[in-house]
Amino acid sequence: MQRIAIITAGGAGMFCGSCMQDNTLARALRMAGTDAVLIPTYTPIRVDEENHSSQRVFLGGINVYLDSRLPGWKFLPPFLKHWLDRPAVIRQLTRFSSSTNAADLGPLTVDLLQGTHGPERTECRELIRFLTDELRPDTILFSNALLSGIIPELRERFLGRILTLLQGDDVFLEGLPEKYRLAALKLMSDNCRRIDGVLTHSQYYANFMQNYLSLPGELFHQIPLTLETDGIPLPAAIGTENDDASSSDQRFRVGYFARLCPEKGADLFLQWIIPVLQQHSHVVASLGGYLPAQHRLWFEQRLQAAQRLVTPERLHYFGSPADRAAKFQALSEFDLLFVPSPYREPKGIYVLEAAALGIPSLLPEHGALPERVTQIGSGTLFHPNSSEDAVRQLNRVVSSPRQTNSDRHSLRMSVQQRHSPATTGPVIAAMLADL
Repeated sequence: MQRIAIITAGGAGMFCGSCMQDNTLARALRMAGTDAVLIPTYTPIRVDEENHSSQRVFLGGINVYLDSRLPGWKFLPPFLKHWLDRPAVIRQLTRFSSSTNAADLGPLTVDLLQGTHGPERTECRELIRFLTDELRPDTILFSNALLSGIIPELRERFLGRILTLLQGDDVFLEGLPEKYRLAALKLMSDNCRRIDGVLTHSQYYANFMQNYLSLPGELFHQIPLTLETDGIPLPAAIGTENDDASSSDQRFRVGYFARLCPEKGADLFLQWIIPVLQQHSHVVASLGGYLPAQHRLWFEQRLQAAQRLVTPERLHYFGSPADRAAKFQALSEFDLLFVPSPYREPKGIYVLEAAALGIPSLLPEHGALPERVTQIGSGTLFHPNSSEDAVRQLNRVVSSPRQTNSDRHSLRMSVQQRHSPATTGPVIAAMLADL
């Protein structure tokens, strides 16, 4: 049986799209007959489905952060440092760390990318020893290249395959001060030259990161996104038994569901939905998703300004659902998902989540999003730099006949056939075995 170690990075207590994709990937690979072990670093992962990660956390976030900030921290008694690496302690002490500005993490990012040649050498060697002496996998897959600091020494001690999965590393790096961004970028590029392959979820991101990290194209391979479709409710029936019957609820519900931040376009949603709400009395809009502490004031000011132009009943924020069932219940209320992300998405998992409920999306025509629309055979794209085109497409969609029940079920089947763990697991397992 092929043993695969997936090294993931915890999101400091917040729901993280990459963490959740890593968790779903581990389950898909296990369903395909491999022994997939999901190993968290920095903090335990937080997911909205069954957690498939191991209990032990490496490169404990509290220790590595304080080690980089406080001279002499590394000389604390080992028992105290080990206590601070306990998952329960990390969860408790990092509850509010998601408010940390990425710009403040430049020194720590460089330290970790230096691996065993940097100040975090002890923690890095502990992970290397666990992988090579205890776990002994056939393949080691890093879920982002920011974890690549241990690769140079790991390569000397490990004869199996070493891979990395890129899922948005650039957006973090671009938030660092230039001095640290350039240093981190060079280290990441050098580390990745020692691996056997780079995986992405889209051809767009493969092309982009090949240039961004100055890596040869032959290193890159594309794997499908995986969405756990079990437990997602069937698309809500529309109207009566007749497919084309009108719904008794004539409202058209446009929704945003993603992290509430500038990169995902929460502010653009609020700007561009207003003229549509003012023109169409049957349209209502809502936003949901994780709201980081550093963006709370930014978002609340924009939401309140937008609500003054319509009414809170027609435009509101419903919060961050507490679990998977609540998330899909909230999504099921939408007639259209509208996420006008200015950031060029490497994945676009929210498109699949909506489609699994039979809900189409309106998206900017850049990044991986056109690939998602093509794969599932549904969705509308607008010019990413044109507010006029976005509003025009919104007006067209809300004025068009609603999807039929048949349309919704076809969209769900498209997701199940292409992106369920039962489908993607064997494909990805075979690819990993052949690299």
